[in-house]
Amino acid sequence: MTDHDHPRPYPGQELSVGEVAERSGVAISALHFYEREGLIHSRRTPGNQRRFRREVLRRLSFIRIAQRVGIPLAEIRAALDGLPDGRTPNRQDWERLSAQWREELDDRIRRLQQLRDDFTGCIGCGCLSLDRCGLANPHDRLAADGPGPRKLVS
Repeated sequence: MTDHDHPRPYPGQELSVGEVAERSGVAISALHFYEREGLIHSRRTPGNQRRFRREVLRRLSFIRIAQRVGIPLAEIRAALDGLPDGRTPNRQDWERLSAQWREELDDRIRRLQQLRDDFTGCIGCGCLSLDRCGLANPHDRLAADGPGPRKLVS
């Protein structure tokens, strides 16, 4: 019989890395990475196995949602580190942090929309010094540096 064949004796019991992976949908390798990066924490048993508190599931949800909207891991870690006593984020924490990140996300959306709109005129030749390329060479500034794909040859 495996651990999965036995029900947990009480709801507050710690979870193994496999159980966290199964419950959260996060690969074990990603859990190890998040732990190395200081985003989640575990303790080690005398047999050197990782054990996570159940709250890690909410913390992982927070991390995955923030990543999904494009928040860099360094900012997610800083936000989590800013919580009192390293506690798990709650609804109020999410509301506060998401409000802080909203302006950055709005700016990123504006830049992506501009990129999308400018991309329509791109012919994709790789010449980067075309006078009409508004993406890589707005107003043909690279023409002053000489002929050809200036960003590739310099």
